[in-house]
Amino acid sequence: MTSVDTRDNPLLTDAPLPAFDRIEPSDVVPAIHAILQAAQTRLEQLETQLEPTWAGLLRPLAELDVLFERSWGAVSHLFGVKNSDALRSAYEEVLGDVVAFGLRVSQSEPIYAALKSLKQSAEWERLCEAQQRIVDAKLLTADLAGVGLADEQRQRFNAAEQRLSQLSTDFSNHVLDATKAFEILIEDAQQVDGFPPSLLQLCSQSYNQEHGQPEDGQTKHGDEHPQSTPETGPWRITLDLPCYGPFLQHCRDRRLREQVYRAFITRASDGDLNNSQIIGEILRLRQEKAELLGYETFAATSLAKKMAPDVDAVDTMFHSLRTASWDAAVQDMRDVQTLAEDTGETEPLQHWDLPFWSERLREQRFDYTDEQIRPYFALDRVLQGMFDLVKHLFAVTVTAADGDAPVWHDDVRFFHVHDDNGNHLSSFYLDPFSRPENKRGGAWMNDCLARRADQTDLQRPVAHLVCNGTPPVGDKPSLMTFREVETLFHEFGHGLQHLLTRVDYPDAAGINGVEWDAVELPSQFMENWCYHKPTLLGMTAHYETGEPLPEELFDKICAARTYRAGTQMLRQLQFGMTDMELHHRFDLAGDEDPFAVQRRISRDTSVLPALDADRSLCSFQHIFAGGYAAGYYSYKWAEVLSADAFSAFEEAGLDDPQAVQETGIRFRDTVLGLGGGRHPMQVFRDFRGRDPQPDALLRHNGLGQP
Repeated sequence: MTSVDTRDNPLLTDAPLPAFDRIEPSDVVPAIHAILQAAQTRLEQLETQLEPTWAGLLRPLAELDVLFERSWGAVSHLFGVKNSDALRSAYEEVLGDVVAFGLRVSQSEPIYAALKSLKQSAEWERLCEAQQRIVDAKLLTADLAGVGLADEQRQRFNAAEQRLSQLSTDFSNHVLDATKAFEILIEDAQQVDGFPPSLLQLCSQSYNQEHGQPEDGQTKHGDEHPQSTPETGPWRITLDLPCYGPFLQHCRDRRLREQVYRAFITRASDGDLNNSQIIGEILRLRQEKAELLGYETFAATSLAKKMAPDVDAVDTMFHSLRTASWDAAVQDMRDVQTLAEDTGETEPLQHWDLPFWSERLREQRFDYTDEQIRPYFALDRVLQGMFDLVKHLFAVTVTAADGDAPVWHDDVRFFHVHDDNGNHLSSFYLDPFSRPENKRGGAWMNDCLARRADQTDLQRPVAHLVCNGTPPVGDKPSLMTFREVETLFHEFGHGLQHLLTRVDYPDAAGINGVEWDAVELPSQFMENWCYHKPTLLGMTAHYETGEPLPEELFDKICAARTYRAGTQMLRQLQFGMTDMELHHRFDLAGDEDPFAVQRRISRDTSVLPALDADRSLCSFQHIFAGGYAAGYYSYKWAEVLSADAFSAFEEAGLDDPQAVQETGIRFRDTVLGLGGGRHPMQVFRDFRGRDPQPDALLRHNGLGQP
């Protein structure tokens, strides 16, 4: 490797936070090579000098992780929020080496033997519960990483792992590029008749950013494109969710709806961006890894690290929830079909019709529109209301700290979290808006820095909260849909578990070490507060008048909470059941392909089964480019926990501020504070006093007893 001067490399600084404002793609390769070289040297020293004690083994291993925290962690984050051809090239150049080093650590036989010796030593009983869980997790990780494989088998395993890492990256890039590549330009005002003002403004702004003249007067593509206005167009329709969702709800042109819908469900399924072959190869390599490890299927390897004991338990949950949801979903379809027929629609409803007619029925049934409530949900006001809530629930204060940390985009904000004594607990970044040109879709929370403490030093946790919400349009602030508000609360719930952890060991602090099918508990729990009257009214203010959301609108929002709940439940079950089928029962050599599996599952989980042309698996990043492979069921598994957890507040009395706060402090000290330091079932029992029950989930969805 050519020697490179890395002294001024922003990925190699000792600064408290990553230098996101200075990191360039050209910094990645030399920095990561330098980190890997240093890590390799430390690992070799550790293997020859290790002691089977916490201080002699686990602390040095944690120090290895520190090397990558501000470097590879920052690069991986930027890959999701500031993607570019140059960054992709640099990322992929070092990805294989990073994966190889991770395998080298997990497959280290001296470290594995020392971990086993520690479990059998006198020190084991002196370790706290969190420390013991960390040791057990590392042993299991080593087993699942192939530490026990012979040379030839290990080579096959490692080759599969390397290839899977590259395939995951390619899959994600293809989805981003396919989403960016699609657009429809509308010039006929009749075709946007029925669009709400916010959608007209968004589509007009999108056109100007891509084709027209920016606000600064600098022409982007020459003078051949006009300047768009919301009133006169042109309007640009994309597959970016802030556009795609409202478009299907409000576009009256059925032909256009079909065109956009078909484009969405076939993203990344043809040409150079085709993920179809990648899906097959991913499934084959995952199955090969499972068999090398002695498991029957990849699903079995996935569940080895989760709460659910086996696939049968997951299937039982699927069956129970499907049974509770099916009749309600059938009625949902009848109601929408009846409205469409009564309004003059003569054709049978198709997938691209359901969002449109469902929105008309919701407006009729609950007498409000998204456009009526958007002006009350300006992002800054919603943030303040959310921060007021966590101050009351968990006795922590969130304050803006913009300027205290380098950021990767002007939209990004930074915040500090303090306890009720003014002590600084943690911090987080918030990247709230959609940027389809370089930011992947969806919403997520990732850790930037984990909590770690010893006798002399404390590293406070720092989180990334990333959403793809509606950006400001013109001189208007970001005005959120109610679903975007729920998404923000969801991701902040993840963030709170990372930010309020009391575990001093990074491998079990926050969400680290939490079994994956329990990790959604805090996030889904937080969504419930969007329907709590004092919370919701407290975070609303009309962006022009300052008036809070009228109580009658709040009542309508709450009444609409369970609208089409059966359909929405089945939709999530379809994702989870397809995922499990592909990773447990799917015959790679059989007659079915993955898309046929999806269609077969849809016949049991959708009143209107999937189209033959549906290739939405090609954009299913959760299971092919994320952490949810054979684990998408986790959303529903954890929702049982989260609904039951929220019912503790209902039982205490949501109208009793003192009772709510007392319950909130208990939630903070157990679910949020203990993180991965204790098994999630025991954590739940610590909070709730008993095992979880599914009644609250069905009740909250209007599918059980009130």
